[in-house]
Amino acid sequence: MKRSSLATTVHHECATSRRDFLTRAGAGFGSVALAALAAQQARASHNDDEEDEESPLGPKDPHFKPGATNVIWLFVDGGPSAIDLLDPKPELQKLAGKPLPPSFKRPVTAMGATANTPLLGTQRTFRQYGESGLWLSDWLPHLSKVADELCVVRSCTADAQTHVGAVTQMNTGTMLAGFPSWGAWCLYGLGVDSDELPGYVVMTDNSADPPGGSRAWGTGFMPAVFQGTRLGEGKDPILYLSPAQSISADQQRRKLDFLQQLNKRYAEKRDDDDRLEARVEAYELAFKMQSSAPIAVNIADETEETRKLYGLDNEVTASNGRNCLLARRMVERGVRCVQVYLGCGSLWDAHSDLEGNHSKLCRESDQPVAALLQDLKRRGLLDTTLVVWAGEFGRTPMSESGNGRDHNPFGFSLWMAGGGVKPGLTFGATDEIGLYAIENKVHVHDIHATILHLMGLDHEQLTYPHNGRDERLTIVEGEVMHSILA
Repeated sequence: MKRSSLATTVHHECATSRRDFLTRAGAGFGSVALAALAAQQARASHNDDEEDEESPLGPKDPHFKPGATNVIWLFVDGGPSAIDLLDPKPELQKLAGKPLPPSFKRPVTAMGATANTPLLGTQRTFRQYGESGLWLSDWLPHLSKVADELCVVRSCTADAQTHVGAVTQMNTGTMLAGFPSWGAWCLYGLGVDSDELPGYVVMTDNSADPPGGSRAWGTGFMPAVFQGTRLGEGKDPILYLSPAQSISADQQRRKLDFLQQLNKRYAEKRDDDDRLEARVEAYELAFKMQSSAPIAVNIADETEETRKLYGLDNEVTASNGRNCLLARRMVERGVRCVQVYLGCGSLWDAHSDLEGNHSKLCRESDQPVAALLQDLKRRGLLDTTLVVWAGEFGRTPMSESGNGRDHNPFGFSLWMAGGGVKPGLTFGATDEIGLYAIENKVHVHDIHATILHLMGLDHEQLTYPHNGRDERLTIVEGEVMHSILA
């Protein structure tokens, strides 16, 4: 792999030209996906090694044999309560209604008021499931059926206490804006595996944006070619993919030819800069995708059994079910990174009425998430697909508003499945009331280092030069969780 030469070239590009704007700007399929797909088309059309290296999304060898070739990240937006879902705390039940014991350091919380509020017990019932005896809440009846596939990490920690900073850190490694997302790093390190679809796709269960917006799947200081492509809702999730009905294929072809002629004429006068050529290739591939991409997002060919499995026959689960099903269709067609937002717009942010909030969101997501694991496994895809279920932080054992919980980045849970992790495993622990991680602490950087490792990438070697230093997803920290690897 010769990433350094590519990265250095990109780093010195001028950011003020019209062509640079065309390459970097915008959102949606029209600008980001086209830029990404342009590189894929360029890769496909050049056979010699030198030309292939010039394509930023050309396939690259991993640092070592990967456990996974694809990642599906189910992002639980708003901060799910681990002590009500994945991390039972009997002692918390005994102390419910009492103040935080003096033996505990009082945390500075995001809302600033809950460090001195009474502890709030859970109304959930926990049981052990599967041969592994994994503990899960009764909010997760469908997930309990696939408990033996899960690797639950109960000792996660993060730095941010507000949603924008925390979502940004969980996706980019830092609370600051302007850094590449985890998916962008994967594409930068490995390239893409499909010539007809973006390498990094994002889906949400409603029209809201996550805190911080598109920076969660952006590229920061990297070229926009590595950015995630957000799919829309409805029958046309890829924006601007279908031409107007009044335009025939021949008309579309002639219009494209004319645009290409103008673009090439402009580029001939600026032969020292080949970025417009990438845009020319993008339009060509967009024309090709108008016939090929709709197949990937058309779920009409799925069996009735599969549709029911994901809950598409129920309006409560239909939105998440559709996205989880599309995630499976994407990875089986070569999309390397998929992120599915559950409760997009911080809907899991239960500062009050935790019972009502989490009950509703679990009803909407539990069946689709479990169906995704079942479907991947029966199709032989789970072994090579890493599934991650994680939000930006957890929630405190102290109460807020009497029946809610505050933000808790000091100790929370996530789970992983497939893609080279040990199934049926519980790793790490929080204290007896679920406030602080105390055993095998796992920071966000460790999570990212482990995901990259499972994809065959060494997080310390995967660097990108920016402002005089070699940046990386894990900043200057991060350790792989070797104990959870199969």
